[in-house]
Amino acid sequence: MTNPSPENTSPDVSQPTADDTLAVRIAAAEAMRRLNHAMVAHEADPGLLQRIAREATATAAVVEAGPRRERPIRRMKTQLWQAPVEEGQRLAHFEECMVSGRANPMGIAMQPRREGDRIVADVNFGAAFEGAPQRAHGGAVAAVMDDIMGYVLLLTATPAFTGRLGISYRAPTPVQTDLVASAWMDRRDGRKIFLVGDLRTADGDLIAEADALFVAIPRERLA
Repeated sequence: MTNPSPENTSPDVSQPTADDTLAVRIAAAEAMRRLNHAMVAHEADPGLLQRIAREATATAAVVEAGPRRERPIRRMKTQLWQAPVEEGQRLAHFEECMVSGRANPMGIAMQPRREGDRIVADVNFGAAFEGAPQRAHGGAVAAVMDDIMGYVLLLTATPAFTGRLGISYRAPTPVQTDLVASAWMDRRDGRKIFLVGDLRTADGDLIAEADALFVAIPRERLA
């Protein structure tokens, strides 16, 4: 399954129930991502842009006037490693993650899943991730590879942090194009975990390769 085009996404913004907070937060983030990409990819007259600026500023002020958000960060970090990862399961560590979180309005919204001993993800860099015109920024590509490698750690329930990340760019990365990222473990030496991965077009053409060193930590350090 590939990501829907950022310009054609129609989030469900129906009236929420009391326990639909996350669903509505995700829908709002999807709508804002769509607007972000549309503003880069399409012409808009100055009057429309001024209206967007006024309404966005006013809406931001309303949100900022609310209480600071509280989340059970410690529990979120520890429960991540407790459930086994099933074949084909869609994965998400934190829904606000800028790479794979659905509730981040500035995110990439990558969709990772398990395929055997690999993590595979559908990626579509919207127009707002341009570095050069029509090309995704290299930093966005690096973020995708770092994030998908982190998901490989879930297969062995091993918490770890990125110690080093290397990227080899083999071709320009197009925006508004369905791509596939993959990552898997190369080897492990004590606390050192060596991971590799790549980013390809839907037809299999290589865009980027990555290798990384992750350093494992005891679970109790997450608390």
